[in-house]
Amino acid sequence: MARADPPRTSRLARGTITGLAAARIGMAQLGHRVRSTPSAQAQADHEAALGRILFGALGQLRGSALKVSQLLSMHPGLLPDGVRQELARAHHQAPPLNRALVGRVFRQAFGREPEALFDHFEPTAFAAASLGQVHRAQLAGHGTVAVKVQYPGIAATIASDMQLMRTALRALAHTDMPLPASTVVDGVMAEIEATLLREVDYLQEAEQLQWFAQHAALPGVVLARPILSHTRAQVLTQQFLPGQHLQAWLATQPTQQQRDQAGQHLWDWFMHCTFVLGRVHADPHPGNFLFTPDGTVGVLDFGCTRSLSDGFRAQVTQAWSALLRPPSDPQRDALVLQAYQALGLVNAGLSVQAYAAELAPALADMQAWQMEPFTQAVFDFGAKTPPPITAGRHQRVLGDHLVQVPGEMPAFERMWMGLMHLLTGLGARVRTHCPALLSS
Repeated sequence: MARADPPRTSRLARGTITGLAAARIGMAQLGHRVRSTPSAQAQADHEAALGRILFGALGQLRGSALKVSQLLSMHPGLLPDGVRQELARAHHQAPPLNRALVGRVFRQAFGREPEALFDHFEPTAFAAASLGQVHRAQLAGHGTVAVKVQYPGIAATIASDMQLMRTALRALAHTDMPLPASTVVDGVMAEIEATLLREVDYLQEAEQLQWFAQHAALPGVVLARPILSHTRAQVLTQQFLPGQHLQAWLATQPTQQQRDQAGQHLWDWFMHCTFVLGRVHADPHPGNFLFTPDGTVGVLDFGCTRSLSDGFRAQVTQAWSALLRPPSDPQRDALVLQAYQALGLVNAGLSVQAYAAELAPALADMQAWQMEPFTQAVFDFGAKTPPPITAGRHQRVLGDHLVQVPGEMPAFERMWMGLMHLLTGLGARVRTHCPALLSS
């Protein structure tokens, strides 16, 4: 945590940063056309350069803009892989908030300093993220609690930041990047904006915490309960969960059995939330999970959750079940296409023959990567490969056929990508039985 200054919140300052980024994207595109000869490496270098420009601007904006960077990086197929990989760096940003600003947030929320509300309040945060930071405190009747404090002014910047981000993406669209149609990008951005507005409302997060603690408790998974008397829209107080974040826990050299157990708990919990409860934690990056020596997993941060409708889950189940059929099965492509059309992903007039000839080859690598854990009774995530890089020609095919993204899809994709990343990091061997897929 090297910096202690708050994010810049004036529209002029944030607009200037984004305008400069859009200009730099245009200059980089012009230089790319002049300098390079067509090759896969030149294209990859160009995508990474554009991604660095975009991330550099978002890093200066910080706050909600940095959160947008995180969310966009977890949407395979929306942005070129080189751009997404640069945006993914936002997962490791942790801007701190100084003590005076913490006091200001508490005075606005409670009319008192934090030291007057808690028996003891640690002024230095022990964890930080894009929208806020977390302090440890002692509270009578509750023992040790975790207090999440939102950065001042973050909520007010969301609308303007989203508009600025759309400007930057339009600049990308004027390059030769293979982006989907503007309506698709606009749909995803609208979903991200709605997600951010929910995430900066800590009263909403407290409701989600209560709901998941009541409905989604499974053996081996621990969820904190909120303490409503000490919670406001910008301050969330909850039970303190013990445990270590993934990298710190792995540094203790847990046994393969411990890693398997933790991985199994994670898998079972996400499958239960997805296919049984129809509501998921949609921000499963490693910073939101804690691990203990007995394999118990603590789940943090329920600001970004998403309900999945019965119709959405039914179509995803049909598509995934069909993809588990042998490639030679004559019904495979028809069932997958039927599900994609019901979800509104592709045009209702697309024929099975056109899907098989054009779209299926472009989707094949990503589909295989998604379905790989279900192909074995016990899957070794230590051997799982990273998500495939979509070739430029396939990216263009996807852009041509993708007509819209269902509102639930961005959160669902983030959930799946995050779960795969967690299990791969654990190197866990997991029983990947999923009754929902077998019964369809």
